[in-house]
Amino acid sequence: MAKRALITGITGQDGAYLAKFLLAKSYKVFGTYRRLSTPNFWRLQYLDIFDKVELIPADLLDASSLFEAIKISNPDEVYHLAAQSFVGASFEQPVGAGEITGLGVTRLLEAIRELNPKIKFYQASTSELYGRGDESIQDEATPFHPSSPYAAAKLYGYWMTQIYRDGYGIFACNGILFNHESPLRGLEFVSRKVSNAVAKIKLGLENELKLGNLESKRDWGYAPEYAETMWLILQHKTPGDYVVATGESHMVKELVERAFHLVGLDWERYCEVDQRFLRPLDVNYLCGDYSKAKQTFGWEPRVKFGQLVEIMVNEDLCRWERWLKGDRFPWDAPNYPSENRILSRMLKLER
Repeated sequence: MAKRALITGITGQDGAYLAKFLLAKSYKVFGTYRRLSTPNFWRLQYLDIFDKVELIPADLLDASSLFEAIKISNPDEVYHLAAQSFVGASFEQPVGAGEITGLGVTRLLEAIRELNPKIKFYQASTSELYGRGDESIQDEATPFHPSSPYAAAKLYGYWMTQIYRDGYGIFACNGILFNHESPLRGLEFVSRKVSNAVAKIKLGLENELKLGNLESKRDWGYAPEYAETMWLILQHKTPGDYVVATGESHMVKELVERAFHLVGLDWERYCEVDQRFLRPLDVNYLCGDYSKAKQTFGWEPRVKFGQLVEIMVNEDLCRWERWLKGDRFPWDAPNYPSENRILSRMLKLER
């Protein structure tokens, strides 16, 4: 009999790639999504799997909907990816970040504990847990120092996952994933913001790119590969927590420079720092040590920084070229508002 998996947040980047991966392994895949006035299924459609998954409306604020999702899907494995996932937005909505990203984990774990404690549970943790540390490489033993409401909420979810594992014997695991990107990344994230803007500038559709801290360093990997690790973590004989990373750290400025170079443009002519994109607290350096994942189940990153940037720029360039020719396909960029028109808390602070 085929295994059954429930993915919360299946419409996001990670959820869509994980669904595709699990379908290839003959899983019956269910996914929760929030009902919105404008449906957000474009990633599932883009990967040509929309008709292959079963969708269940649910909300992390509503425990009864999570219980219902577990009952309907009757899963062997639950992958909890849903969250308020943009760090910058958590400063604007800190209470919501705690309710959704933090307490949502407990609501889901309670549903598993009461309905079927044999379900394996994966919690999407994050490198943002490490916060404003020094420039030492980070592993599972590195102390956490969250520097945003998002990271604090994720830290709560991290510890609750361990508590339910140790206290109730649930097979509950944390994947501490460092930044992972792809052409399916949301446009508010810096990697996709850059690749999309570079494509538009190259084609004469825009003439500027405004960013925040260009000096911050991140460990960037390829999202489809990281989705595979989520599955590997739950297949191991004992539950545990794992860092997933590339072991390389690069500045945002390097990302910008490389992206513009790919299309033959000088980044300094088009890019400038805008105060609205600076955070009250920022994380200056992240770089992960994935040795435990390598030793436990043989995982290593295949796509590194340079190739990742090339994949994203080429895909956004291709999509805009197709769009200009009149081709229509599932995609987010044409309907995304310019961030220059969105007021932020940072602008209010300046006044």
